[in-house]
Amino acid sequence: MRVLAAILTVAAALGLGGSVLAQPAYYAGKTIEVVVPFAPGGAADVGARFVAPFLEKHVAGNPRVSVRNVPGGGSMLGASFFAANAKPDGLMVLCTTSSTVFPWMFGHPSARYDLSKMRVAMTLAFGPVVYVSPRTGVRRPADLLRPAEPLVYGGIAATGSDLPVLIAFELLRLPVKVVLGFEGRGPVRLAFERGETNLDFQFTPVYLTQVVPLVRDGKAVPLFTGGAPNARGELVLRDPVVPDLPSVFEVYRELYGSRPAGPRWRAYEAAAALTFSYGLTWWVPEGTPEAALRALYESVDRIVADREFQERAKSVTGGYPLRRGDQVEAAVRKAMQPTLDVKKWIADLLRDKYNVRF
Repeated sequence: MRVLAAILTVAAALGLGGSVLAQPAYYAGKTIEVVVPFAPGGAADVGARFVAPFLEKHVAGNPRVSVRNVPGGGSMLGASFFAANAKPDGLMVLCTTSSTVFPWMFGHPSARYDLSKMRVAMTLAFGPVVYVSPRTGVRRPADLLRPAEPLVYGGIAATGSDLPVLIAFELLRLPVKVVLGFEGRGPVRLAFERGETNLDFQFTPVYLTQVVPLVRDGKAVPLFTGGAPNARGELVLRDPVVPDLPSVFEVYRELYGSRPAGPRWRAYEAAAALTFSYGLTWWVPEGTPEAALRALYESVDRIVADREFQERAKSVTGGYPLRRGDQVEAAVRKAMQPTLDVKKWIADLLRDKYNVRF
């Protein structure tokens, strides 16, 4: 005992105590509650529940991870709940899509949260797949201009993750009736299956797990994706997860024989960057201890190296990358600040077509 005491005394004097006696992991014996501000079944819910057990496995200290759905208000209710209740201790995490970002960006009065005062723990990219009911007679994108029955699209909110798809409809000049107010993309998909709508999009986690079976049964026809960026960040490439489908860029060229340009295209690219490139984002409150942030960042490295995660991701997310918050936070914040002309074009669209006033 005297020898051990002497070793600890010398180690402390030399600043080596942590290497002699390892400090307990920050999350040891704790629970992380992941708040998903959508109803079950949508991309945020599927993605959060897919990643949760890997967080339990790879966050140092092996905390318990639970997922809590708080739907309503196009995700603003759950995000506001998070802002009011989350303490800066890393034990409550908000997992959301751009449905939370856009209302905050445009100053929606029900967005009682401030993303500029939150930290990014991690992000998971994914893309959208637009599909229709076969009863529309649409078999390829060009048919959208002459459907056998009126196109009816169901969505959550014009200020949510529907926004880039709604802008794509404007860009492509599609005759679409838009019905908003669903609590999540899960309920939207169910409305499509019941025949209440006939045009829909789902993010790849849901498309791969829930919509592909509909395609196989002849109940849905996939048409196009949001696209993927080239080296300059232009959304002109095909989505690598669904490479057999054209992108919005390709569909425009097919329909109109030229490259898309102008404010509509720039608005689409700006909205798509937030919705697709950083599709699912885990946020923690400002002031969260560095030990907690570091534990979350480092867990991402272990998760992406986990072969089980890699294999399951192929069928659940399509294999899109999971990224550390410290590596993407600056890019996320930049994407949340579009140029003034693009912001004005989007605000005008929201006001004039969807009666959204801020």
